[in-house]
Amino acid sequence: MNQPQSTPHPDASSLLTEPLSAVGPANEISPDLGGSGAKNQALNLEVSAEVLPVLLQGLEPDCQPGSSLLHPILNAIADPLSVKDQQGRWCFLNEAYCSLVGYSQEVLLGQSETAIFSAPEAEPFLEADRQVLTTGQAHEQEASFTDASGHQRLVLRKTALLPSAAGSLLLVSTLQEITQHREAERRLQRQADRNQLLAAIAQCLLQSFSPEQLLQTTVSAVRCFLQVDRVLFYSFDADYKGIVAESVGDTVPRLASLPPEQACFIPEDVTCYHRGQLQAVAEVASAGLPAAHLKQLRRHGIQAYLVLPIFEGETLHGLICAHQCRSARPWQDWEVETLNEVVAQIGSAVKQAKLIQQVHQLNAVLERQVAQRTQQLQTALEFEATLKRITDRVRDSLDQKQIMLTAVKELTEALGVKGSNTALYDLEQGTSTIYYEYNRSLPSYQGRVAQMEAFPEVYHQLLEGQYFQFCSKEPNPVRGHVAMLACPILDDRGVLGDLWLIKDKDSGFNELEIRLVQQVANQCAIAIRQARLYQAAQSQVEELERLNRLKDDFLSTVSHELRTPVTSMRVALQLLGVTLNQEFDLNAELQKPKLEQARLARYYLILQEECEREISLINDLLDLQRLDVGNHPIYPEAVVLPQWLPDLVNGFGERAKSRQQSLTLVLADDLPVLQTDLASLERVLAELLNNACKYTPPGEQISLEVIPLLAAEADQVSFRLTNTGIEIPAAELPRIFDKFYRVPSADPWKQGGTGLGLALIQKLVMYLGGEVVVESQDQKTTFTVNLPRQLSPHPMTVLRQ
Repeated sequence: MNQPQSTPHPDASSLLTEPLSAVGPANEISPDLGGSGAKNQALNLEVSAEVLPVLLQGLEPDCQPGSSLLHPILNAIADPLSVKDQQGRWCFLNEAYCSLVGYSQEVLLGQSETAIFSAPEAEPFLEADRQVLTTGQAHEQEASFTDASGHQRLVLRKTALLPSAAGSLLLVSTLQEITQHREAERRLQRQADRNQLLAAIAQCLLQSFSPEQLLQTTVSAVRCFLQVDRVLFYSFDADYKGIVAESVGDTVPRLASLPPEQACFIPEDVTCYHRGQLQAVAEVASAGLPAAHLKQLRRHGIQAYLVLPIFEGETLHGLICAHQCRSARPWQDWEVETLNEVVAQIGSAVKQAKLIQQVHQLNAVLERQVAQRTQQLQTALEFEATLKRITDRVRDSLDQKQIMLTAVKELTEALGVKGSNTALYDLEQGTSTIYYEYNRSLPSYQGRVAQMEAFPEVYHQLLEGQYFQFCSKEPNPVRGHVAMLACPILDDRGVLGDLWLIKDKDSGFNELEIRLVQQVANQCAIAIRQARLYQAAQSQVEELERLNRLKDDFLSTVSHELRTPVTSMRVALQLLGVTLNQEFDLNAELQKPKLEQARLARYYLILQEECEREISLINDLLDLQRLDVGNHPIYPEAVVLPQWLPDLVNGFGERAKSRQQSLTLVLADDLPVLQTDLASLERVLAELLNNACKYTPPGEQISLEVIPLLAAEADQVSFRLTNTGIEIPAAELPRIFDKFYRVPSADPWKQGGTGLGLALIQKLVMYLGGEVVVESQDQKTTFTVNLPRQLSPHPMTVLRQ
């Protein structure tokens, strides 16, 4: 900081004796000047234009206080006040001004800002003084400086020109400190950025069921929030380990595009991340990192990083990593706290997104693309109605032609131009074709195809995403001398086309008109991309429906074709059993323990079991196919559970006993009569009991409990089948109702299966108007089937009387 030197000041009294009539009409003086209602308005340069010359006459020629009683008034004013001569030297400063800058009046008088401020800090003050002296107009500016104690100050400075009797001019300035105000604004901005980040993540959670899209949206939003060079998600998932989402700045290389061995930047020891710890390193060079890890970071130019773990339940799913490559960067506490909130949201959402990704994939893609391209339009009042009509058309319609015609028509009429048109690019062919236009006084150019290479000065700028306006030197043979504005139609994937507006040569396009055209071009890009995405989605849906029909036809055909020969095999096997029984006493052999049976009996038994298994598989496939197409008949009838259910359960008693299992049936006393399809209900319970016997280890229990659910919102009967000694892993629970899926290593009796039983159960329960859920924990698994007391079948169910 400069040390000011006090210097004598030329006579200032002659500058303060002339009234202010030369600078324009005087404003009224506030009647409560100096009172509580004034609120320092006396310092407003416009209001005090007549007062200040009188007040300043209390200064002696040597710029020291005179005997005037008004001088204490100037010192009593709360706002800092200063007076300069034409050479920019202070001839008066009140006490508030001296207190703000930290120097006394004796030190400052006769000096300027260059004596106490650094050159970059003083230059804005001096430039404002020069501007006021040149234009004679009052000037208002924001400026910053460092006071005598080393504190940074931010002030609002108002400067006006006051003439003197001698013809010289005085510069009168007031300062208002706004340091705390700006700091409060920064805090509010940080809070707004935080809320915007969390809102963007929350909106993505609601709209997207794709983990990849969720993570990509997250890293892009986090990079925008932190203003860093790179943000990525590093996955520890078993299916894919590495970078799955990345957002980088314009000049920052993508690590995801590198081979895995070159893109590695994660330390070998990730124990701290498994414990849920984050790492925030402001400068890698001085952080004391292991040499191998430091080498990896330097290879990618990473100078500061922030890493937060994301958990999927209790498992480490991956890491959110923020990199600063240009310089070291301290990580603020409020930034880390905000990212912790983001991590908490993402951790629970990733698991949910994986479960429903396949079901909602097509709709999610379309909704995500629309949501990403929807933005609030900013425009002046005179164009608000025009922009709203175009925006409404984009949002309400998927008809590209209708939207584009509306856009060019509304622009032409709102801006009063001679005409406008839009062209779409074929980048492979290097052509631009005009598809839509609206002209008021110009010939039609619709269908005109232009080769881009023939007009490089035009299309080079458009392909770079830049708008421009110009007036041609030579008159166009058709249009004559005109002024033109060209604006690219682009989105985040590239340039799609352009939008042209034509006016008379004597009038160009102002800033507000250009802003409106840019916003309309953005809406046109959304419409084009939205229409293409919709068409692509429709094509994919049709293709998936076709493939699904082929699959159903294949399963139906194969099942029917296999049923006949397998049935013949069963009949032949039965005849073979009769023959073997007559000749070799097969039945007696089958009664013996398996190790004592003759080979012929064991072979026969294997053939019989495999034949029944194949028949069961074919029947299950046919049943599922009928259920899928809605061709499953339902015969409602009254079922008295206490009478019917014991016989069904007892049929599995001998099997459970042979395997040292305990099978019990618990029936509530107040069970109602169930109106449902008995055959379907029997199939569901038999499949569940069969699975329980199959997967329950020896010495464990199987229990079927039937109770009524008489809640106000539902009148149902609940069947709860529980078996102990077995637990289905949590990761397998969402898939156990899938076709052909079997839980690995969960068959203690090694009996095998087709994986169709639970899929068939789920379909049958749905057709009966109920639901089936499964819970498994603490070495106990429970299947719960809730059925309505009165049959409320699925809409595709065929009711038969």
